[in-house]
Amino acid sequence: MRILLISDIHGNYEALQTVLKVSHDKAICLGDIVDYGPEPDRCIGLLREKAIPTIRGNHDNAVAFKVDCQCGYRYKHLSIATREYTWKILDRSGMEYLQKLPPLIKEEIDGRKLYLTHASPRSMFEYIKPETSDEEILNMVNEAMEPVEAEFLVVGHSHIPMNRKLGNLTIINPGSVGQPRDGDSRASCAVFDTGSGGIEFHRIEYDIDTVCAKIEDRMPHAEELAAILRRGY
Repeated sequence: MRILLISDIHGNYEALQTVLKVSHDKAICLGDIVDYGPEPDRCIGLLREKAIPTIRGNHDNAVAFKVDCQCGYRYKHLSIATREYTWKILDRSGMEYLQKLPPLIKEEIDGRKLYLTHASPRSMFEYIKPETSDEEILNMVNEAMEPVEAEFLVVGHSHIPMNRKLGNLTIINPGSVGQPRDGDSRASCAVFDTGSGGIEFHRIEYDIDTVCAKIEDRMPHAEELAAILRRGY
């Protein structure tokens, strides 16, 4: 089975539509549907329409419960400003959807055990990045919300694609669909093959001009938000 892994959509409907065209049998979303982008409502609608299992990210949590997102300092002012916009856009059904999202998903498919969560097994706010030490990751695993009894740990949050081996555990991050932060402005996703255990990363062009036009027409801090999308960081 080919599992499409998507994360960190951030209101970017055009990017979400594009990555869902990648060949797959099942899709799973690792969270952060909202903030930064112009169409969080349409992104939620598409995930619901396609019945895609989705995890609650830190930005989803902040919008749903009106709490701090605890994101990095560099973009926090944008998160705060666009959250006000997001609350105006979402209806009650959208808010309730975010509130009911789970913090993690455990899957066993074709004998492959996966533990999927937004950020780290210990917290929806912690980053696992390529430079994060083995010791720090092991601490996160050992202090997880629920035991990590899996071969594959699948996370988002950093917006940086990663495929990393740590002992018997493979850590996968598909990167960000709607807000890449690795200098590549194309939408990022990954496909996990449960048969082979292999992972394919995809970078896909989408209609970024349309997204930027919507940002400039509707959102606060529009110039800065559009520039981040076009730079890819």
